[in-house]
Amino acid sequence: MATDKNLNELLKWSIENSTPSDPSAPESTGPRTTLNPEALAAIMGAPSDAELMQASMAAITSTDPEVTLESKLTAFDNLEQLVESLDNANLLSKLGLWTPLLELLGHEEDQLRLMAAWCVGTAVQNNAPSQERLVALGGVEKLVGMALGERLPMEKRTGAGAETTEESVAENREETKDVRRKAVYALSSAVRNYQPALDVAAKELRKRGEDVQEGIDATDMDAVNELINGLKNKVVNA
Repeated sequence: MATDKNLNELLKWSIENSTPSDPSAPESTGPRTTLNPEALAAIMGAPSDAELMQASMAAITSTDPEVTLESKLTAFDNLEQLVESLDNANLLSKLGLWTPLLELLGHEEDQLRLMAAWCVGTAVQNNAPSQERLVALGGVEKLVGMALGERLPMEKRTGAGAETTEESVAENREETKDVRRKAVYALSSAVRNYQPALDVAAKELRKRGEDVQEGIDATDMDAVNELINGLKNKVVNA
């Protein structure tokens, strides 16, 4: 069906942009058909953004020893750039990529944890649907823990395609400053202009002994900045 739609768009585009057989015929001034990215990808044989996102996550989570850390970081960089687009960020949910992305916040490699937090922050920035998914999947609580210096437990999949996980608790291990900074960035993106995320973050911070006032308005940037700057200062002084 998608292929037929792309071909139809291509046909309309080619007709509208072809030279008329009669040079004296008036040129149409009506709206022109524009090709969407999927149609262009079909024409050129290039992978779609959705396919690139899936391939990136497959590389990042690969257990193949031939897939190096450098390759995984490159794939993560590509994914982060892709989700700068709101449409692509919202594809994370449709493609089932939110769960593995949040699991990577507890990866044993600190560079991958950093990239995971960075990618989350980019995906939820000014994006209510993605902010909603982050809240629904418990991502805000994870980011609060990371921002305060807690190493999240590493979640290991028990088998290919398995949904169950086995947690390896990171006891007495503190998060690195660089990762904490990215977690604060992700929290900042998550709570701005989205009250449910801010409410969860504030509740989690109070639960962990932080002095956070009640009833902060997610649209009050001064109040949000005060909260986020407090977390930034904790990282600097750690």
